[in-house]
Amino acid sequence: MAPAIRGTRTVHEGWSTILVADLTMPDGKRHTREIEDHGRAVCVLPYDPERRVALLIQQFRAPVFFAEGVTELLEAPAGLLDESDAEDGVRREAYEEAGVRLSRLDPVSSVWSMPGISTERMQLFLGAYRASDRTGAGGGLPDEGEDITVVEMPLSTLAAMSDSGELTDLKTLALTFALRLRHPGLFTEA
Repeated sequence: MAPAIRGTRTVHEGWSTILVADLTMPDGKRHTREIEDHGRAVCVLPYDPERRVALLIQQFRAPVFFAEGVTELLEAPAGLLDESDAEDGVRREAYEEAGVRLSRLDPVSSVWSMPGISTERMQLFLGAYRASDRTGAGGGLPDEGEDITVVEMPLSTLAAMSDSGELTDLKTLALTFALRLRHPGLFTEA
């Protein structure tokens, strides 16, 4: 017998929907589980292979502030997918948040970001850019309450942060590792 969802009830509807699911497991035991549902998402690590830098963002994240008092989190540009095509969505997010136009994208994976609580499945990409591709201001959308600072940093600094545990955003850490595995020469001395 496979697990079965006997039913769900909505306990909150807003930016996310919070559901409580009534489950029956293969052994016949019954459980309830909370499910956070807000749809698919995308994330990209823009990097300039010529100048050996990455383009990241810093912003306030209420859950991180609530949990540990951290006022800014360093992240790769990301957001909910409004489009049917993940590449279109990640290009939009990169421009809105970091002011960079990305053409060629390198897919990394489609991952469950928090499978114990959330339905969010995130498409991860690497995106090479040149200095001339930074045509916008970035900073996010004011009407969405985004107050984003754009940060361009050397890839060597990003690698050192990943090695020391300073890079605490999981999607950014995964993309940094992917870039290091796929293009290790970008992290060596020129």
